[in-house]
Amino acid sequence: MQKNFMIRRGRPDDLETIARFNIAMARETEGIELETETIRAGVRNLMQNPERGFYLVAESESAIAGCLMITFEWSDWRNGLFWWIQSVYVQPEFRRQGVYRRLYATIQKEAHRDPMICGFRLYVEKNNEHAIQTYRSLGMGETPYRIFEQTSER
Repeated sequence: MQKNFMIRRGRPDDLETIARFNIAMARETEGIELETETIRAGVRNLMQNPERGFYLVAESESAIAGCLMITFEWSDWRNGLFWWIQSVYVQPEFRRQGVYRRLYATIQKEAHRDPMICGFRLYVEKNNEHAIQTYRSLGMGETPYRIFEQTSER
């Protein structure tokens, strides 16, 4: 059963909820425990620096059902920006009710208004079949790229 979710930009008063969602998502998808203070600082930092990205949240009767984060990647090949969809989380009781579909439709609509946006990208855990199925059903396709990273210890 799909509910009517209001989609809006994340605000500073959403910080605790978004941080809690990030911790839950990391636990569910990767089996790792994130440090609460680091996550809070990271969410706050993005909110205070909109040139880095933004959050969208889906509300249902004043409860936040889910969220995602958009960050920006410049593409010199396309002379435009890719919006990276990250930190996607939907509370278990709201799953399979169209929350992500509504969030995605909203970013598509927002991006359509800005000619500099050339596409969307995201990464997903290899075994997260529910998410992969959802992304495919919305018209996203798998790329031939693999993601590599090297993190620095602070």
